[in-house]
Amino acid sequence: MSGALAGRTALVSGASSGIGLAVARALAGAGARVAVVARRADRLAAAAAELGGGALAIPCDLADAPAVARALAQLRGAFGGAPDLVVSNAGIFAPAPLAAMSEDAFRDTLAVNLVAPFLLARAVLPDMLARRAGHLVTIGSAADRQAFPGSGAYGASKAGARMMHEVLRMETRGTGVRTTLVSPAAVDTPIWEEVDPSVVRAPHAAAMLDAADVARAVLYAVTQPATVNVDELRLSCA
Repeated sequence: MSGALAGRTALVSGASSGIGLAVARALAGAGARVAVVARRADRLAAAAAELGGGALAIPCDLADAPAVARALAQLRGAFGGAPDLVVSNAGIFAPAPLAAMSEDAFRDTLAVNLVAPFLLARAVLPDMLARRAGHLVTIGSAADRQAFPGSGAYGASKAGARMMHEVLRMETRGTGVRTTLVSPAAVDTPIWEEVDPSVVRAPHAAAMLDAADVARAVLYAVTQPATVNVDELRLSCA
């Protein structure tokens, strides 16, 4: 397959719909062989079939360390090694006032939005550092810097992911491994269908970004020359 990413392999988490699926499409369209990872096996299979090019569907609970290890073992077997690119996109967005939020809901949000990117990075970094090449992309949010009512858990998880990205950037500088944070404002995805409008009202679709906008930002970052690191991209609706 031809394209800027021909011969490269990629893992995209949360890739059964929304931003993750749009990113997987963009990377596959640029020639990468993509592994799509999420919990819904049926949606993942459909996504992999759409992507073609030897795309791999790996159902996985990304907040479960043993499950992540099994998923990476499956990917290494199929790809012949760790992926060249990892896009950590899987996330939970379930707004609620902190006084009304259960401990389980708070923990679940941090597990998926913060612990899961850590588990993926920890799993692939040794290989990337050994070959002095690789790219870790974290999908952040406007909430990683700005506080919003109802987003105590979500904002805490995204701010943590932003800081983890910044630490990773410092720790990998000069190693050949690149790290990028892509932080969009509200994106028009199915995630809004599950949000209680009495807690957070979804912006009008015209005031939101499209998932393809975020995918183009990711593609821009990962197709720069190996000597260029795109540290951070912040996206808002014009």
